[in-house]
Amino acid sequence: MSWRIGIDVGGTFTDLVAVDDAGRIVHAKAASTPADQSIGVMDGLALLAEALGIGMAAMLAGTERIVHGTTVATNALLERKGARVGLLTTEGHVDILEMREGLKDDRYNLRLPPPEPLVPRDLRLGVAERIRCDGRVETALDTASLARAIGTLKARGVEAVAICYLHSYRDPTHERMTAEAVRAAMRGCYVSLSSEVLPQIKEYERTCTTVVNAYVGPALERYLRRLEARLREVGYAGPLLIIQSHGGVATVADAVRLAAGAVLSGPAGGVAGSRHVARLIGHGDLIPFDMGGTSTDISLISGGEAAIASDRRFAGQRVGLQSLDIVSIGAGGGSIARVDAGGVLHVGPESAGAMPGPACYGRGGTAATVTDANLVLGYLDAENFLGGRARLDTRAAEAAVDRIAAALGVDRMTAAEGIHRVVNTRMAEGVRLVSVRRGIDPRRFALLSFGGAAGLHVTEIARQLDLTRVVVPRLAAVLSAWGMLASDLRYELARTHVGDASTLAAEDIRRLYGEMEEEGRARLAAARFAGPVRVRRSAEMRYGEQIFEIPVELDGLDWSAPDLVARMAEAFHARHEALYTYALRDQEAVLVNARVAVIGALPSLPAEPPRAPAGAAPPRGHRRIHLGAWQDVPVFALEDLAAGQVLHGPAVIESSTTTVLLRAGDRAEVTPLGWLDIAVARRGEAADAA
Repeated sequence: MSWRIGIDVGGTFTDLVAVDDAGRIVHAKAASTPADQSIGVMDGLALLAEALGIGMAAMLAGTERIVHGTTVATNALLERKGARVGLLTTEGHVDILEMREGLKDDRYNLRLPPPEPLVPRDLRLGVAERIRCDGRVETALDTASLARAIGTLKARGVEAVAICYLHSYRDPTHERMTAEAVRAAMRGCYVSLSSEVLPQIKEYERTCTTVVNAYVGPALERYLRRLEARLREVGYAGPLLIIQSHGGVATVADAVRLAAGAVLSGPAGGVAGSRHVARLIGHGDLIPFDMGGTSTDISLISGGEAAIASDRRFAGQRVGLQSLDIVSIGAGGGSIARVDAGGVLHVGPESAGAMPGPACYGRGGTAATVTDANLVLGYLDAENFLGGRARLDTRAAEAAVDRIAAALGVDRMTAAEGIHRVVNTRMAEGVRLVSVRRGIDPRRFALLSFGGAAGLHVTEIARQLDLTRVVVPRLAAVLSAWGMLASDLRYELARTHVGDASTLAAEDIRRLYGEMEEEGRARLAAARFAGPVRVRRSAEMRYGEQIFEIPVELDGLDWSAPDLVARMAEAFHARHEALYTYALRDQEAVLVNARVAVIGALPSLPAEPPRAPAGAAPPRGHRRIHLGAWQDVPVFALEDLAAGQVLHGPAVIESSTTTVLLRAGDRAEVTPLGWLDIAVARRGEAADAA
């Protein structure tokens, strides 16, 4: 028997999933250890081995591969705890990071302070060199100027160096020479080249992404090397693959080299799993809704595919790498409730995290959180948390909620309901951000609920949005870890090739894309991949007078056609019309960036065996919960439910890792895989049923 193991480190829990050759799935949850995430990973592996009934060494000896999503890069950027970075750039251009693009995130907020650069000005040094936008060398690299700059960075204790010269995407020679000099003078220093990280036009985007890469790279490298060593000590000899922001996986070496590509590592696993879910249920339009302990991540699956973006802002920084289009909001089970000076209740974005956690965890936390409110409302079983491995402190939760109630001048239950309602409203707005605000009607989508905390909130959020269907996988609490195992090796390549469509030759375009494909295949070979390969081509294009590009998929084109360029232009016009309701076919389409994704297909997840037919399972008990008033409702065990069994709300459905709340009028049917397919009552229907 062999296994594939997925590991997702969250802010509160570390989730692990093992899948064997027959598709059987075993999962485990361990407390995350923010000071050193590898400790929580190893604790989780021990729990996983215990669930399998074997020793950890035996489990890892039989493990084919481990796929890991980590928040090390994410946390380093969010908490401003990355490396001390120096920036070497073309002389006279050291202020690109502060000038940005001359815009504010909120352009009408005159008091909004600019984001603080990750590199202070005294560590941003100019080097005498200059390459023109056409690739012509105007000023050769001045080695004396470079030596002085490197000496300054070394004297100031820099741990990582970002190198970003003007127009190096046209000719990376100067950057490569600089990197050799830095490595020779500063042994062990992390070096980040813009011509390797983001070899494309737009100086601020390229510089900021290169700096982010250098800022988070050393921490990610230390963590992954430490984790590799711990795994080797207990007998694991297989590959450790790291989920990337674009939803593919990379080797440790590639993940370290392109560390900025792991900024959305954890949430990307959930989207990869959602794509797999879309195939399993035959419904390609899903809104993945991942509510964990610290945040909620929301994305969109349309036609079975996830949206990709190349212009993301994260923690005030621009990251221009390809990434899944995920909206993250500070709302989770650990989100802290507070009352401001005006008597208004707020929930999040501050979180109690893993330590001390919600008040009910008994680890020293005293602030009221969403989890505390849910416990006070009766939605959680204090004696059976995490499958009985933990007990929740109801009195501590009540005391925390009472403090909110006192500040609001209301009773305990009103305060708890208020916390629950406020966080639901915030999360519903997150769904609108990925749908309504992008011109997409969410009502044709099903809401895919996962993450340990989502089940208590998802039906009410769907009701607010007039969505009528919610899908809750049996592995909802660990779907990100499971989804990582459905990912493939993926390399994203880009080349800037600015030109009007009418001036480009089809043969030049074919050669450009062919060179990128060849480079991607070479990277797969270097990663010792020998399986099937598929290639996806796209472009970023605009009209001549525009300053922002839009992504255009090119896979459906006939690449051997003599009018290839005209077909690319028409694909752009059609995409522009789909996004903005109009196209200007009498204007030239401009190709800015050519993109290729080279994907090495890893063995697919084996199908999970269906649940054997059985009689309808009775509730294992009843519990008083508060839904406007106290009610006795049946409590079902998700593991006991029979395929085809139908449950009507109000009811509570519990598993070892999550709890699902059905309100009045909701109807849940159990699928052959043991999942819940919920028909959500509309607002008026729910009121009538209640």
